[in-house]
Amino acid sequence: MLVDYHVHTALCGHADGQMEDYIRVAAQRDLREMGFNDHAPCFHLRDPNLTMSAHQLSEYVEQVWTLQRKHRRPRIKLGIEADFVPGYEDAVRDLLELYEFDYVFGSVHFIGDWGFDDSRFLSQYQDHDVDEAYERFFDLIRQSARSGLFDVLSHIDLIKKYDYWPTREIGSLLRQTVQTIADADVCVEVNTSGLRRPCREIYPSERILRLCHQYGVPVTLGSDAHHPEEVGMDFGKALKLLKRVGYTRVATFKGRKRKMVDL
Repeated sequence: MLVDYHVHTALCGHADGQMEDYIRVAAQRDLREMGFNDHAPCFHLRDPNLTMSAHQLSEYVEQVWTLQRKHRRPRIKLGIEADFVPGYEDAVRDLLELYEFDYVFGSVHFIGDWGFDDSRFLSQYQDHDVDEAYERFFDLIRQSARSGLFDVLSHIDLIKKYDYWPTREIGSLLRQTVQTIADADVCVEVNTSGLRRPCREIYPSERILRLCHQYGVPVTLGSDAHHPEEVGMDFGKALKLLKRVGYTRVATFKGRKRKMVDL
């Protein structure tokens, strides 16, 4: 059973296309479920090019509800992608309680004030020690897992996006991170958008995904689509990776309850 739980909308300010267009592509690619998963308002900054605004959240939810009533195949799910930023956990928790989401993705897009995956701030890699950036990024991933805010952790090695890699061995760092995720019983997203980025690799890497399988971490699928044609993109490659690692099931969600289904 194929699902794509990571589909954005134009409300986030950096995606395009009508929501119906995304659903049409999902149907063409025979997805059983498709979840809109747009960027929740951030509390540590206001940037209309990154997330929807607070007043747009109700608009987003209403639009998804309307589409849920209209479409039966694929089934439409209401998700939200919320940034994890230390110090704002209570604000995020309050926001998430406003609506009955099917699932909540947690993402790390900021190391301190640095939006490390934003092309507008790409030059700042020259001002940061890459090894330290990896340490700080994975520390934030562990914090996000322990926060209890999220059902799924998204692109858990996003720090590789622009093809910057650590200069030293990080095996213990990765194992510690996956162990924390397993202890928190949080799902991990297998996100194909990395294949469309300079790193040219699915998030997470096969190395990390093997650790996830070893520690019993459940996974789900996401394309991170910001354009309709990206829905379900490269899922064939994701399925091959999952099966090679040993996964035979993926997580689905309804009302923030997880259910495992066969691939």
